[in-house]
Amino acid sequence: MTRNASTELGEFLRARRAELTPRSVGLPGGTVRRVPGLRREEVATLAAISTDYYTRLEQGRVQASEPVLDAITRVLDLDEDQRAYVFELAGKEPARPRPQGMQKVHPHLRRLLDDLASLPAMVLGRQMDVLAWNPLAAALVGDFAQLPAEERNYARMVFSPAMRELYADWETTARTTVAQLRMEAAHNAGSPRLTTLVNDLSEQDPDFRRWWSAHHVAARTTGTKTLNHPIAGTLVLEWDTLTADTDTDPDQQLIIWTATPDTPTEEGLRFLASWAAGGREGGRGTSG
Repeated sequence: MTRNASTELGEFLRARRAELTPRSVGLPGGTVRRVPGLRREEVATLAAISTDYYTRLEQGRVQASEPVLDAITRVLDLDEDQRAYVFELAGKEPARPRPQGMQKVHPHLRRLLDDLASLPAMVLGRQMDVLAWNPLAAALVGDFAQLPAEERNYARMVFSPAMRELYADWETTARTTVAQLRMEAAHNAGSPRLTTLVNDLSEQDPDFRRWWSAHHVAARTTGTKTLNHPIAGTLVLEWDTLTADTDTDPDQQLIIWTATPDTPTEEGLRFLASWAAGGREGGRGTSG
């Protein structure tokens, strides 16, 4: 486990410990505490390890075994994504080599985008870089082609003024994006590009800075978003993630938005597709 990963693991455990109360884990409430959350000795006792060992783990000075990590994740009541994050930071699952530098979209994902003319779709790479998109995604979210390649990043876009207006529940979307970016930090610990992204957003946006410090994590899977689109009106879209599992570059995911049949949103997407085809040229991004 690298020093960066061990530090991140300790900070993550402290953040989760601070969110719990003695009563939530079956301990007496006791007196008023100077700081919120469980004490280190309480976590250690419930996990059946010594307080000194747990303290050193939070300080990044010791590597925990899988059984110890399993016990701690149960005590801290971590969900599936959080547990996977802890184990990845601790290096307990074999990781495939992850190439650094600029990515290019997989050819078969590019073909999928071309075939998805009636659905907004884009490919995200490492640190949520936008690697490619179809015309309807550009019409829905923004014209990626107008951005410099190094700025085509979904997290950057979410914290832009335009996205604050686009997403009806922007805060939930932004919090989820930060949690997903935290998960990226476990996959690509020490990435200079990710470090630059986090530093830039932390300096520019106090919301990002506060939520990043909370150390919440989430994987990209499925969900629902409501958009207040300036052309198509209110759209309630479900999104799904397809992962490209290849040996050469596993860090690419196809994000697809769909609408429930026979709804105003489905009509809105058709209208937006017609508008995009007639009034503007769609993006054909190949790298991010």
